[in-house]
Amino acid sequence: MHTVLLAGATGLIGIELLGRLLRDERFDGRVVAPTRRAIGLSHPKLVNPVIDAMNVGDLDLREKLAQLEVGAIDTYASCLGSTMRKAGSRDAFHRVDHGLVLRWARIARSLGARQALLVSSVAADPSSRSVYLHVKGEVERDLARLDYPRVDILRPGQLLGHREEDRPVERLAQLAARFYSPWLTGDWSRYRGIEAGTVAAAMAQLIREHGAAGHHVHHHDEMQALAATR
Repeated sequence: MHTVLLAGATGLIGIELLGRLLRDERFDGRVVAPTRRAIGLSHPKLVNPVIDAMNVGDLDLREKLAQLEVGAIDTYASCLGSTMRKAGSRDAFHRVDHGLVLRWARIARSLGARQALLVSSVAADPSSRSVYLHVKGEVERDLARLDYPRVDILRPGQLLGHREEDRPVERLAQLAARFYSPWLTGDWSRYRGIEAGTVAAAMAQLIREHGAAGHHVHHHDEMQALAATR
């Protein structure tokens, strides 16, 4: 049985990925999706540890998994992501988008995970002056140091999709992305807006195919191609 540890299962992409894996008859496994509040879904493929990972230690996280008889992980998938506005400060943003991503990555690796998937961002770079892109670049770099045989980095541009929470600035950014995306060609195509469902479909395909070892970066066109794979 292939076990996926999914961090960020209630986010824009995480919800899509969780649904796809649970519905997919080709995915013969289970999804371990830790959340602060119960997802409210019962499914034979789903294990939903309810724990506030930001306010407990690694030992507590491991014990919670053990209580639910999660003894081994095959794949770690991180859809975790916040914003400076939502986090409230640079430090708080870093604790989620860097600290929490890597905490779960280390735990999954210690339980045997051999593949890690990370939703990052187009133009992520640890030397960037943008706090957002700097942190995304840092977490990419540090994830690569955890000795996973295979790492898949997904770098979407503006995410398109409906969120339950109200984000007026993001709504405007999505509208703008739908306008400018068709005009971006060549190397600029990586900056096109992309549906959250497409990113999730690409992740699901990468999980199913268990590809060769190595470090792989996927931009807009690669994600579109993966999502279209049947």
